[in-house]
Amino acid sequence: MALDVQSLIREVERQYMGTSSRALTTMQVKTAHWERTLKMEAWSLERDYYLVRILDPAKERGVATLKRFREVWNYLPKVDRVIKVPPSMMGGSWMGSHITNDDLVKANHIDEEYDLRLLEETDTHYVVECLPKPEAAVVWGKIIYRVRKEPQVPVQVDYFDEDMIRVREIHFDDVQQIGDRIVPLRLTVLPLEKPGEMTILHYSELLYDLPLDETFFSLRNLKHRSQPLAH
Repeated sequence: MALDVQSLIREVERQYMGTSSRALTTMQVKTAHWERTLKMEAWSLERDYYLVRILDPAKERGVATLKRFREVWNYLPKVDRVIKVPPSMMGGSWMGSHITNDDLVKANHIDEEYDLRLLEETDTHYVVECLPKPEAAVVWGKIIYRVRKEPQVPVQVDYFDEDMIRVREIHFDDVQQIGDRIVPLRLTVLPLEKPGEMTILHYSELLYDLPLDETFFSLRNLKHRSQPLAH
């Protein structure tokens, strides 16, 4: 039976989210000049709603980001301001990391914006090439996914610029079973033009299929800490 490449990538992209989710994560960022660690709580609904709030360090506690479809807002509690991220800033760094605002918006939409084809298949892995559709407004010239067959989890994603130069890698490891899902709990983002720099996202807790709806992902909730969700 022929592999449905779109379904494969859609499932890989959605595996952290379920229908809805709550996650506790630690993000370590290492650049040439500084290092920082953030602890965060995040919620998602389908692939169009996402809310993340910094818990630690104390000086950044309450800083939050909201994504609704293709729009992103940041909340800065020190000045009590909600700022919409303009299109010109979508390529900018999110929270000082090697993840961009555009990554937040375009995450989980690869199957919509790229034409996918199976590049290679081995006994253990699929390699899938993603080329932008002509009308797609995307920043990558090409994306290559390497997906393990059993369990079906991503191993590595390579990102190429418009000149087809590989500029970023994301590696996935610490594969664990969470409920009925098997997911990698650690992602390492490597900007290849900046050797030695990296961003590591490590999930310490993942809960799925929570009673969330789109009203949870509001500008009001961006500003005012929501009530903790029941475990």
